[in-house]
This record gives sequence, C-alpha cells and structure tokens, in this order.
Amino acid sequence: MNRPLLPWLCFALALLAAPLVFPQSAALSLLSQMGTMVLLCLSYNMLLGEGGMLSFGHAVYSGLGAFGAIHLMNRIGDGSLPFPITLVPLAGGLVGALCGMVFGYLTTRRAGTTFSMITLGLVELVSACALMFPDLFGGEGGISGNRVVGEPVMGISYGPQIQVYYLIAGWLLVCAVAIHALKHTPLGRILNAVRDNPERAAFIGYDPQRVRYLALVLSAFFAGVSGGLSAINFEIVSAEYVGALRSGSILLFTFIGGAGFFYGPIIGGVVGVLFASLLSAYTQAWQFYLGAFFILIVMALPGGLAKLVDNFVRVMRARALDAALARLLAALALSGLLALAGIVLATEMLYQLSLGSLANIGSDSGSGVAPVVLFGLRIDVHAVSAWLLAVVLVGVGIGAIAGLRRPWSASWSAAWKKVELSEQAQRREAA
Repeated sequence: MNRPLLPWLCFALALLAAPLVFPQSAALSLLSQMGTMVLLCLSYNMLLGEGGMLSFGHAVYSGLGAFGAIHLMNRIGDGSLPFPITLVPLAGGLVGALCGMVFGYLTTRRAGTTFSMITLGLVELVSACALMFPDLFGGEGGISGNRVVGEPVMGISYGPQIQVYYLIAGWLLVCAVAIHALKHTPLGRILNAVRDNPERAAFIGYDPQRVRYLALVLSAFFAGVSGGLSAINFEIVSAEYVGALRSGSILLFTFIGGAGFFYGPIIGGVVGVLFASLLSAYTQAWQFYLGAFFILIVMALPGGLAKLVDNFVRVMRARALDAALARLLAALALSGLLALAGIVLATEMLYQLSLGSLANIGSDSGSGVAPVVLFGLRIDVHAVSAWLLAVVLVGVGIGAIAGLRRPWSASWSAAWKKVELSEQAQRREAA
C-alpha cells in the first residue's frame, strides 16, 4: 500500500467506526461537535500554521456561513427553493468565502500585530451588527431551522443523529484532504515563504498581501463549511457564532493541538470539545482547567500535543524507548496525576466555598456550601483533612517531578541521540 495513503485510510476508518464504538445519542452529539470543530481548527491553521497570520476573528467566517446555511434551510423548508440538505454546507462555505473576499481585502493589507488587531476589531464589529439587525441575524435568540425537510433520499432524512454525524464526517474527510492538498500546491509553498520571509518572497516576484488574501479566502471557505455543518447539527444559529469568545476558543484549540503539524488542529479540536462539552457537564470550573492547560502547553510544550505525539513516534520508530526511560516516563505520569488530583480537589473546594460566600451575602443563615463530589466521593469543604490532602497531593506530585527532572533529562537526551543517528542512517540509505 502507498504509505502517504495509509494515514488517510486510518482517518477514514476512524470516522467510520467511531459511532460503532460510541453508539449512545449523547456520544453521537459529541462526535458531531468534534467533527465541526476539527474542520474549523484545520481551516484556521491555514492562516496560523501555514501563513503565520494570528487572527482573532476567524469565527466571523464560520458564523456568517452558519447564518447563510440556516437561512437556506428555512427557504428549503417553506418550499421556495429546492436544494438538497447534503449540499447546505457548501452554501455555507460560499458565504464564508464571499465574506473572506470582502473582509480579507482590508485585514490582509497589513501583517503581524496590525493584522491581529484589525481582525479583533472586525469580530467586535460583526458581533455588534448581529444584534443591531435582528431581521437578518435573529437578535439575541438567533435563528432556528429544521434539517428534516422534503422526502427522504435513499432513507436519509437527517432526522437521526447518526445520519448527521456521517454527513459531518464525510464533509470533514473531503475538506481535510483538500486542505492537505492545498498545503502542497505552489500557493501553499509560497504562503510558507511569506510566513518565514515576506521580503524575500516579494523580491522573487510574489506579492505577500495577495498571497495572504488568497489564503484567507480559502480558509474562510472551509470555515463556512464548518459553520454550515454546525447549523445542520444544532438547527439554530445565534450571535455567539460570530463572537470574540468563539474566535478565542478556535485559537486556543489550534494552539493546544499544535499549529506546526497538519494533524495538530485535529487533536486540538477533539481536546477542546472534550473540555467545553464533556468536562463542563461535571464541573462549572472547566474554563479554569482549560486556561491552566493552555498555559502549561505554552510553557512546557510550545509545539502542542502533536509535537508530543511526533516525538513519541520518532522514539518508538528508532527503538530508543528502553526500560529505564519507560520507568521514568511512568513515574512522571504518576507524579503528574498526583499533582493534578490535588489541584482539582483544591479548585473544586475553593469554587464551592466562593458559591457559598456569594449565597450568604446579607444573610445570617448557615453556610449553604454544598459538599464536593469527586469520583463518587463526598468531600466536606470545611474539613481540615480535605485541605491537607490537597496540599499533600500537590506537594508530593510536584516534588516527585522535580526529583525526576534530572534523570529524565539525561535519559531523554540519550534516547534522542539514538533517534538522530537512526534518522541520519535512513537518509543516507534513501540517498
């Protein structure tokens, strides 16, 4: 089998088999959200990873694409426009690309920090317009629609969530292949050159502003497709879709996954949805954990989670993972889990205490603080033993990590030398 096709085959099989592994309705909804977010992060990485364009307004294109898709769904529903629901995401992509043509002409005239500030102003402008024109954007309540319209085609009505998931998975696979192909076109290569050295790119005859503009339009198209899929999935689009908060989430998830790798946004989109949708069902402090995780990634692993995966794969391929390194890795993982358990315990207790304090302002009643329930255990936030346990867990975990840092550094350096020697030998054989 052709090696370049193997990852795509595995990706397609994973998309196909995911509902078979997680057939529950809640899991299908979560998988559908992951699919739309992964596509949105992939489209954003065309700007950040490939072009070095830090945008704070990427949600504008996906949000406006979603509004276009929901209006089209309503026209299909009232019979005024015959159009298949399967192609509604394409209409969302065209709306996103059209908006990219208009807004990109202004934003891409400058690069660097100026570009970022213009996109930040743009997202605030569009957010304000979404509330100022309720006939077009539905005001604070948004616009709702119905994806089940017309007669089913081959039994597909998009009523069951499983059908919506496979629609999202199909569009995700097609768009991911297209984005990867664009990365290896002359436009993708010169976009990398503009990112690394715009002066040299201009010297050899390419206009950096035009290259950035074309990249933004293409990125806006795929973002609009993601917005159209979201409109079909949720059957409602609100002003939050074009807000700065959503744009910030796209940036966070892409960076967490790793902007330097093509599959980084895929990892980031999955992790981001797990934080926003799954973790939020267990704790109201999920945004604190997301922010802390982002800071940890920035400080300890600037390349994102994809860099961690890449390093591990290279070590395994070079057979440099010996028993000593494996034991150190397991010890570090255990130490990190201990520290994490202590941080989570302290955070949840502090959060419950703050809720109790707010509830009792101006009241002489009891504390009103609910006990913390972690992993099925009820923990009294006023018990000294609970706070001591949190402190001990954090102290032991961080202390163990500090003690393992020097031997881990030495073992990892030795393993990485083996990786470099193995890769050099492979390059010589290939030459």
